[in-house]
Amino acid sequence: MSQRQELQKSLNMKDVLALAFGTMIGWGWIMLAGSWVANGGVLGAILAFALGGVMALFVGMTYAELTPMLPLSGGELVFSYRAMGYNASWFTGWMITLAYLGVAAWEGPALANALGFLFGGVLPDLGTLYTVQGSDVTGMFLLIGCIGAVVMTFINYKGAKASAVFQTTATVAMAIGGIAFFCCGAIKGDLSNMVPAFTDGKGFVAVILAVPAMFVGFDVIPQAAEEMNIPLGKIGKVMIIAIGMAAAWYMIMILGVALSAPLDVRDGFNADPDAVPVANCFAYALGHPVFGKLMIIAAMCGILTSWNGFIVGASRVIFSMARAHMLPGIFGKVHPKYGSPTAAVLLVGIITVLSPLLGKSALVWFVDAAAFGTVIAYFMVSLSFCVLRKKEPELDRPFKVKSGGFVGFMAVLVALFFASLYIPLYSPTPLTPIEWALVGGWFLLGVILFIANKCSANGKASKEEVEYQMFGDKYKRF
Repeated sequence: MSQRQELQKSLNMKDVLALAFGTMIGWGWIMLAGSWVANGGVLGAILAFALGGVMALFVGMTYAELTPMLPLSGGELVFSYRAMGYNASWFTGWMITLAYLGVAAWEGPALANALGFLFGGVLPDLGTLYTVQGSDVTGMFLLIGCIGAVVMTFINYKGAKASAVFQTTATVAMAIGGIAFFCCGAIKGDLSNMVPAFTDGKGFVAVILAVPAMFVGFDVIPQAAEEMNIPLGKIGKVMIIAIGMAAAWYMIMILGVALSAPLDVRDGFNADPDAVPVANCFAYALGHPVFGKLMIIAAMCGILTSWNGFIVGASRVIFSMARAHMLPGIFGKVHPKYGSPTAAVLLVGIITVLSPLLGKSALVWFVDAAAFGTVIAYFMVSLSFCVLRKKEPELDRPFKVKSGGFVGFMAVLVALFFASLYIPLYSPTPLTPIEWALVGGWFLLGVILFIANKCSANGKASKEEVEYQMFGDKYKRF
């Protein structure tokens, strides 16, 4: 057996909660909360997110049981290997890597856009360099996106604790802004603004379709499980709490928007492509545009928390795949001082540094393709949960879900429902042909790497070696 590289245990309960919650919330709420109210109505939008939270909770409960049962870096990769073997594990790991890389690649352009909203044309564009899919790529856009990527990569290179400190600080700053917005709406707003309560079925479905993407992020907890220094039984509880917090967050943001401004004012913000609805509602309620700018600053922290979380997720999956002889061994090395998977972090960092070159319009394709990769991973994890309940009932489960058979069945159904939202036959907003081509291209690249690795000395490791590298002495089966 070759020596097994292991990550340092440095994350406490606060770090884990900030990692999950901050990764889930991101930037979307400040841009989309106004459209949720417009599409579904105030109570309709809240009901949609309550329903979405329940659906996410079924999938989250499978993660909550599996993660402390097998608290190893790689999460989905580890669960599916234990339940269904090498090939299923490789496929699951490859799809969740697409999910994390796609979103991480988008965060640099999102930061550039946020700064554009904040400074309102004050920043020089440094010239338009070229155009991609109708989107101008300016020098300032590239500069902000690339510098942001370098900074985030450096933070993660310094190890999990440095990443966690950054995550907690940014998450608290974002939470303060969001809570201030809601309190402002409750105090300065008017109950008469909370119209319409409901719209129609089409509008409600439009909100439902947006919900799954808003809960993506709790799944980064399993990626960092090996680095957690907390009782195993609490890992599952933190995951459930984080999903509940995210659902509550979205619902109070919807209430904040509805209370803060009358219907005609909100509709004007939603129709303006240069508006940031939540920030504009905040400024309207308090009577000065500076408050809108402050809200954008708070929401920008959401970009950074999401970015940080997905770098953690992507780098840990790549590290775990390499450690288990599924990818070149260089990506399975750990820094002797910082305890971070340095080559894996740098690979993710390079991708995020280069991604702004594609422009913000092209990157929407990657985000949508990444969302599809996420729901495929959810399906594989839910299936693994059901298989392991039957296959290894004797495994120690520090956090055991009650009515596991029902929960597993519902989680599989929820994952299939989420997946159906991307299929043209069933969904009003499916993936476009280009996005399907990206998914197919990623899958083809995976097949090529899978075959190449299997033909190499690295991929010819014995089953005992792969088992040991995947699970370590404590959790290996043979």
